[in-house]
Amino acid sequence: MLPTLALLEATDFPAIRRQSLTTLQMNLGYLCNQSCVHCHVNAGPTRKELMSDELIDLAIEVMEKRNIQILDLTGGAPEMNPAFRRLVIAARALGVKVIDRCNLTILFEPGYEGLAEFLAEQGVDVVASLPCYSAENVDKQRGKGVFELSIEALQRLNALGYGQANSPLQLSLVYNPQGPVLPPSQKKLEQDYKRELFEQFGIVFNELFTITNMPIQRFGSMLISKGQFDDYLTLLKHNFAAANLKTVMCKTMVSVDYLGYLYDCDFNQQLGKAIPVEGAQGRPHLKDLLTQDFVQQPIWVAEHCYGCTAGQGSSCGGALEG
Repeated sequence: MLPTLALLEATDFPAIRRQSLTTLQMNLGYLCNQSCVHCHVNAGPTRKELMSDELIDLAIEVMEKRNIQILDLTGGAPEMNPAFRRLVIAARALGVKVIDRCNLTILFEPGYEGLAEFLAEQGVDVVASLPCYSAENVDKQRGKGVFELSIEALQRLNALGYGQANSPLQLSLVYNPQGPVLPPSQKKLEQDYKRELFEQFGIVFNELFTITNMPIQRFGSMLISKGQFDDYLTLLKHNFAAANLKTVMCKTMVSVDYLGYLYDCDFNQQLGKAIPVEGAQGRPHLKDLLTQDFVQQPIWVAEHCYGCTAGQGSSCGGALEG
């Protein structure tokens, strides 16, 4: 895989600083039952990295100490960490909103029977990857047969109450473009998704998140190999919208890697650039959140940050504007 960091570090992206911490985003490991071409963490079935039980315990302590409002669980497939259910139960007992970034097909993997029911029982918000409402496009990006399983998984979640009117169980879908282009209007695409998925499969959901592909890891390497990397960066920069700087996710979130180190966002984590704490030596760690919150510390920025601020903007919660 071709590295991208050296192509991103020199930047004129505006300086920004952290605000009060509300969200703990934890990458529970890179193990995944899929290998998607757009994956910015290069996850897959052969990855061995998983967050330890000791760090899970520490995260629970941090949530209580820092009055964390949202626990955002990512991977790989976060559910493949053996401590996933224990962490969810502990967070919900503290009154923390839990988001599971689910690839849907994990619901059918051997050993994960009852996972959908567990998520419903705990009131976990499910954010599910579904890059298109057509089988051809989804299977091209995520693997043969993924679309069919994804549809079946969504129907199972609907049957449990997810996405249904007047239900507290929130179901959101995630769209990533298939190539080096910006996502279309989130509002318009959401209407298309809701119409097509309901008419074809009887599926309902709450909202659609459109997320810009970042020029790092597997996707960035693909751009380099095709000679499209510079053009994609130019596209992002030419569509920069300063208004998006007000609500970029890195201001109120900390991203935690499977070893417990802290980053401004999941993308910086994959580039190996930890939170830059002024006057400190070494990388900040999850244990440091027991004594400090990093308010007003600078956020490490590079050229890929234009991906979050281009056009309608992009975050783990979808578009920032419009």
